[in-house]
Amino acid sequence: METFNDIKLSKQIAKSLNELGFVKPTPIQAKTIPLLMDSNNDLIGSAQTGTGKTAAFGIPSIHLTDLSDSRTQTLILCPTRELCMQVTSDIKTYSKYVDNLGVVPIYGGASMEVQIRAIKKRSQIVVGTPGRTKDLLKRKKLFIDRVERVILDEADEMLSMGFKDDLDFILSKISTDNQKLFFSATMPKKLSSIVKQYMNNPVTVAVDPVNTASSNVKHIVHMVQARDRYEVVKRIADINPTIYGIVFCRTRRETKDIASKLVYDGYNADALHGDLSQSQRDDVMRKFRKGQLQLLVATDVASRGLDVNDLSHIINFNLPDDPEVYTHRSGRTGRAGRKGISIAIVHSRETRKVRDIEKLSGVRFEKKLVPTGEDICKKQLFSLIEKIKSVQVDNEKIEPFIEIINEKLEGLTREQLIKQFVSAEFNRFVSYYKNARDININSKDSRDGGGRKKRNRDRSRNSRDKSRNNKDRSSRVKFSRFHINVGSKNNVNPVKLIGLINDNLKSKNMEIGKIEIMKAFSFFEIDEKFSKSLAGALNGKNFNGTIVKIEGSRPAPANRKDRTRKDSFKKNRSGNRPKNRLKRSMDKRKFRKKKN
Repeated sequence: METFNDIKLSKQIAKSLNELGFVKPTPIQAKTIPLLMDSNNDLIGSAQTGTGKTAAFGIPSIHLTDLSDSRTQTLILCPTRELCMQVTSDIKTYSKYVDNLGVVPIYGGASMEVQIRAIKKRSQIVVGTPGRTKDLLKRKKLFIDRVERVILDEADEMLSMGFKDDLDFILSKISTDNQKLFFSATMPKKLSSIVKQYMNNPVTVAVDPVNTASSNVKHIVHMVQARDRYEVVKRIADINPTIYGIVFCRTRRETKDIASKLVYDGYNADALHGDLSQSQRDDVMRKFRKGQLQLLVATDVASRGLDVNDLSHIINFNLPDDPEVYTHRSGRTGRAGRKGISIAIVHSRETRKVRDIEKLSGVRFEKKLVPTGEDICKKQLFSLIEKIKSVQVDNEKIEPFIEIINEKLEGLTREQLIKQFVSAEFNRFVSYYKNARDININSKDSRDGGGRKKRNRDRSRNSRDKSRNNKDRSSRVKFSRFHINVGSKNNVNPVKLIGLINDNLKSKNMEIGKIEIMKAFSFFEIDEKFSKSLAGALNGKNFNGTIVKIEGSRPAPANRKDRTRKDSFKKNRSGNRPKNRLKRSMDKRKFRKKKN
């Protein structure tokens, strides 16, 4: 199969593919499509993300559909809502000119009644998540007795996410004679059990060696202390002014924390994790796809279905436990002939993980030092100069202001003028990185002839600095607590609340403390120096259709039981211990006997 014209596709499908510019199939498409068109064999397809797996199984599924029968003939299972919607969108695009074809997505977080009506109307191809599919089968709203093929997209991820029981239930409802197709970016050993149980002599189609990383991706390791990981992310972003990438974290909590810090520090970033509502996830993904966000902080599961071709960087805030997941992460950059960079931030105890990834994926990590403050300042300066040099000047719009500008800048020499313009944009980098420390492990600047003495000296200095900083911070920052009348039902999260405060106070220097998001309202703490101006800045503002109202709030006092326990503990510490209960009762009995 050299081109899509080599297979006898319907005119409607061929027209759609021509409009999309599909001429030469990708390797996975060239090997898979003819096989599915001409045989009923089970198939295992292995190819990296971005190689066209959806078209590989989607185009034959459309072509083989009996349009005179409105019942479900193809069932496609995906691990996440995002991937489910992405696959549905792609199949609808391929079948743009195919009349009477129903492609129905079913997933949690959306109206079940709407999905049931769509299934009843026309649903030859159903794309669903395992949980919602199982639920509709149990409710007898989805019928798969006429299904001719079952497709598992990202099969390995569904197993790792705990969908084994759901898959067993769904696959048990499918006839053993029906075709089963398992597609995945990685094919770990744990997938073999489900293959043996449900597939009949499957044909394996693999393009490129399994788990081999793209040759267009450069792999870099930065070795630092664990506490310096966030600082590394900032320096990577600062040394690459046009960065467009994903920061992968291991947990939802870590994802929220890193994204909040980046937003607070003025970076164009947001988070994608499992605690977001569907509308919030859609909003974040839309902004990222359009390039309105430079950095997306995400977990591996949440990022499934996010298909962006021109990412410049992948940053591994933590290396994954499974080496194959690293290959999947790094495969999101370096697509479509472009170059990409995958950076791993590690500490000395993770060198074995790095070696495992190199052995499994065939990549070679290049150990590099984290950029210094001087490196970043130089790069930002050159970027600023290039930006000023290449900016398009609109003479008509600027001409009326030239006379005023000349008056304001009168007396400045050419050299002074250049310094003033450059400093206006450049000063914040110089001030931040002026005395930036070297955070690399085993870098030249961190070694001296003293060896152990140097480490002890650094450890002592660090502990003193940490103690001094904590003392200064506690004495310097006093927080005021506020109540605001917007909560989770208004699509508020910590990142958006911080942004609302920063935007309206027009200051990024204030300290923001604890944030509590409730359903209809929220609490937050802010440096009391800004508390007086806060009410005037926020009250009356419109946030997602709600007029903002804030008022001061006090933390809930400790309850009576807690205070009693604390007082009792203090008395015990002072030596006034209560008498043993048994001893007191014995003393009472003796007293009664004497009295009698």
